[in-house]
Amino acid sequence: MKSSSIISLAIAIVLGGIAAFLARGLLDRPDAPAAVASTRTIVVAAQPIGFGIALGSDNVREVPWPADSPLEGTFATINDLVKDGRRLTLSTMQRNEPVLASKVTAPNQRATLSTQIDEGMRAVSVRVDEVRGVAGFVLPGDRVDVILTRGENGSQDTAAYADVLLQNVKVLAIDQLANDRQQDKPSVARAVTLELNVQQSQKVILAQGVGRLSLLLRQAGEAEANAVNRVTAADLGISEDAGRNTGPDRVAELEKRLEELRRSAEQSDAQKLAELEKRLRDEMRARDKATTAVVAVPERQPIVNVIRNGTKRDQYTVTSER
Repeated sequence: MKSSSIISLAIAIVLGGIAAFLARGLLDRPDAPAAVASTRTIVVAAQPIGFGIALGSDNVREVPWPADSPLEGTFATINDLVKDGRRLTLSTMQRNEPVLASKVTAPNQRATLSTQIDEGMRAVSVRVDEVRGVAGFVLPGDRVDVILTRGENGSQDTAAYADVLLQNVKVLAIDQLANDRQQDKPSVARAVTLELNVQQSQKVILAQGVGRLSLLLRQAGEAEANAVNRVTAADLGISEDAGRNTGPDRVAELEKRLEELRRSAEQSDAQKLAELEKRLRDEMRARDKATTAVVAVPERQPIVNVIRNGTKRDQYTVTSER
């Protein structure tokens, strides 16, 4: 290797070391200015807050929030939250959860069910029982599918079927409870109130009159609507022949039934003949008694006239002795 190349390499190494030393010194300086991110404040829950609770300085607080990551519907200060009037919660909030306009009432508004309905939507109640209401595990805020079942007349009903009527429907309330706070154990409900648009509401109201409705609880956060098909009794392995119950067993059953009907008719005819015969005999006995009955006629007693002194006349009744 040439001496000039060796000298150039050595100079490069020395200069690189000096540059690294100087850069490290600058980074280790305690007075080096740090990048400061701009922030703003938002209002969050200072503690767990239940449904219908008034918000104020006792249960909310202000915390810093990155200005370059705005959160829609938040309040910058507590004063912004309550300046126009009292606001109530429309759903439960956890500690440090941002207070959003969609989760609180308008100023001085009551926390009723109508305030939780989105624009253009309606609230419709559906009758359920312990099984069809998912055993009480459905709570306000959950999402469900609605199933319509018709023709549930028995295991041999081949006309029975089930359709998915609606998917991904929001639950507003259970019975008269619109609070979504978790309970210690499931509560069996008799009615579930759903948030639907006008057309969906019409479908549900009509479906309750023609069949039975059931709920399917969806996974939290699942919003995708799945392709569904009607399920019929044939999908359960019940054929039309099974529904008609044909074959040797059915023929034997019909023959047995016909024999029972024949015996019943014979017994009925014999009983009717016996009753008719008894009625005729009773009438004949009654007629015989009427023709042979003797009416007793009282015997007239003889009367004796006695004339006294040629002018006086007395009458005497003489009792005969036999």
